Amino acid sequence: MINGLILTPIEPINVSGGSVLRVIKESNPGYDGFGEAYFSIVNFGTIRGWKSHKEMTLNLVVPVGDIRFVMYDGRKNSSTYRNFQEAVLSRKNYCRLTIPPKIWVGFQGLGKSTNLLLNMANI
Repeated sequence: MINGLILTPIEPINVSGGSVLRVIKESNPGYDGFGEAYFSIVNFGTIRGWKSHKEMTLNLVVPVGDIRFVMYDGRKNSSTYRNFQEAVLSRKNYCRLTIPPKIWVGFQGLGKSTNLLLNMANI
């Protein structure tokens, strides 16, 4: 496990006619303010990465499809320096992945149809 990464399972609220998929509340671990929210579509087999933000905390969920994330700790002062961690997020594994600043991340679309990624960033 990489220091500072948080993988938070989120229980969908199933109601007749659909479901409510929560993302984050101010009281949740990993919440570090709000800056912007955006969706990315990740096509099947497409790999995006490596990315690292100097100040931004990412809060990622995948409400549609399946996306694999690979993280790398490049922080020289971290106890988990040079460690990797992987997570697959999907509707079946509905979790919020919180990635603190200076962690490298790459991701790949695994679902053969739409793979939808939501980032609730603090900046």
